[in-house]
Amino acid sequence: MAEIRYRSTRSSGETFSIGEALENGLAPDGGLFLPLSFPSIEIADLPGDSFVSCSLEIFSRWLAGTEFEHSFELVLKDALNFSVPIVELDQDVFVIELFHGPTLSFKDFGARTMARLLGQRLARSGKRITIMVATSGDTGSAVADGFAGIEGIDVVLLFPENQVSEVQEKQLVVERPGVHTFRVRGTFDDCQALVKSAFTNPELKEVSLSTANSINIGRLLPQMLYYMWAVKTLGSNLIQMIVPSGNLGNLTAGVFASLSGMPTAGFLAAHNKNDFFPNFLIDPSVSFKPSVRTVSNAMDVGAPSNFERLSSLLTRGEMTALIAAVSVSDSDTRLSMERIYANTGYVADPHTAVGLEALRHSGSEKRSKGPSLVLSTAHPAKFPEIVSEVLGIDPVVPPQLTKLNHFPTSCKTIDPQEDQFAQVILELGHV
Repeated sequence: MAEIRYRSTRSSGETFSIGEALENGLAPDGGLFLPLSFPSIEIADLPGDSFVSCSLEIFSRWLAGTEFEHSFELVLKDALNFSVPIVELDQDVFVIELFHGPTLSFKDFGARTMARLLGQRLARSGKRITIMVATSGDTGSAVADGFAGIEGIDVVLLFPENQVSEVQEKQLVVERPGVHTFRVRGTFDDCQALVKSAFTNPELKEVSLSTANSINIGRLLPQMLYYMWAVKTLGSNLIQMIVPSGNLGNLTAGVFASLSGMPTAGFLAAHNKNDFFPNFLIDPSVSFKPSVRTVSNAMDVGAPSNFERLSSLLTRGEMTALIAAVSVSDSDTRLSMERIYANTGYVADPHTAVGLEALRHSGSEKRSKGPSLVLSTAHPAKFPEIVSEVLGIDPVVPPQLTKLNHFPTSCKTIDPQEDQFAQVILELGHV
């Protein structure tokens, strides 16, 4: 099979290998990387005995002819060594639990896979790079855990002050080799803006920079895997995928899977009150706006980066045919958690609850055409305050969290100023 090349969302002239896209994070013109073509994958041809075996077959199509062609098998077996259960909550309503990795978030799929692939590339070249990542809650800990101790990589991690849960912050500030954590006096959008600014800062031109946000294509490719696994497992071509959404990376990964041949009844992007994308699907003239705080904080994104990918990949007609979107209020999120627990005994974290409530908003008429699959993106134990407040119970705390109490922490607080952030990177000493 021919190698899949990548282009910028802002131009189609120059093309790049997957290794170059992984290492650079952003294209030279500031755009995001997109595949020039998509492999044709038949769900019927995928093995159904395990998630990893299914994933290996999918990646064999995506990485054929690349520098990772003969090494990705070990990467996936090591990175994805956790379960991916699918739970039936109601007739034809399923939840795929994506939170059984080491940081209890779906971000583990992309971060762990990307870290190991990039580590292989750097080992071959002998280069050293600085990975920058902004997080609204879950990305940061997944990246910190996935990249910690990888030779040739430093991680600079930014999260907004007072806007992540207590458990999420504990995960973020644990001391890890090669990871430097910063609490930013601002919002997630401020953190994301700092990351983007570093790529164009002339003071940092001698520093090899990349990112592990869903800006990086290396985060999205592994996230395709569980979409295809779900279709294989459930055995239906008419599954509606409900995707709790913030920065739109998870949704974009689903679109990649669809364009690679995965059949689906469509996607429902489930947003909280940060509702740019649902508004855009109604009125394309709407603009980004500042993020607002909600109980589903990992989705508190006012200016989603992956909107640029979706807009470059799909025409407006294609987008609206494939994707619907719903905005869910905090009060409805709480009610959704209560309703699901009362009816089924299932404890949903607030992000999953947004997805379940979005499904309810979409109406039974749409659901009746086939199964509905809600992506459960985080473990409820990461949000004990809201779970206890709403359900009157304490979520079961898995060992991935209890062990954090015994680890030292390290974190500095900075203002959202580009010059201050540039100095942070320079002081790492790898110029």
